Amino acid sequence: MITKTTNDFSDLDFLAGEVILIDKTKGLTSFSVVHKIRKAVNVKKVGHAGTLDPEATGLLIICTGKKTKEIYKYQESEKTYTGIISLGKSSASMDAETEFSEEKSLIGIGSDDIENVRKSFLGNIQQMPPMYSAIKHKGKSLYEYARKGVEIKRELRDVTVSKFEILKTDLPDIYFEIVCSKGTYIRVIADDFGKKLGCGAYLKSLRRTAIGSYKVDDALEINDFRTIAEKTTAA
Repeated sequence: MITKTTNDFSDLDFLAGEVILIDKTKGLTSFSVVHKIRKAVNVKKVGHAGTLDPEATGLLIICTGKKTKEIYKYQESEKTYTGIISLGKSSASMDAETEFSEEKSLIGIGSDDIENVRKSFLGNIQQMPPMYSAIKHKGKSLYEYARKGVEIKRELRDVTVSKFEILKTDLPDIYFEIVCSKGTYIRVIADDFGKKLGCGAYLKSLRRTAIGSYKVDDALEINDFRTIAEKTTAA
């Protein structure tokens, strides 16, 4: 396991397979992180165990070489996220990527209302996957259709939220921590949260802090990984 305490790759075999913890920074796609690692270690087989949106930050588990066959083990693990749900506005992408709808008043929305909505997401729930997602339809990602204004029929998905805590409320922002199953869209939870309150909402920020027992606190940033790879290659 390659973590932020790893400062030398000379004894590692990326072709035979290594597992890398990466702390993805804002603005990068999960695919671009994979591409950077593939280039840095000169191994074709590189994959990640769960996509993060470009605007999200946090833990990516990357597998190389023969370890890519074990990606499913990490994909099945529960994911832990922290972030901010902002009330009063909504968007087609359910985050700040697309234009916001008209702002709605939060007058009349109290702590009891927020608490009741929070509780409604706990346990086994169903979600409608968002159009702005990487889910494939006829070989194209749904977001490609969404950007052209085309709506594709989707099926509800069963997911599980084992923990949903509100860490702080500073309206319009609600700071939260969520632990959930594979395939859970936190953007959809944010959007549904706003719908249940009747004021709309969007996901303002998101950070994945853990995948199973693996923590983002132990992860390397991609530039640090590349620096170590370059030094090892040059040595």
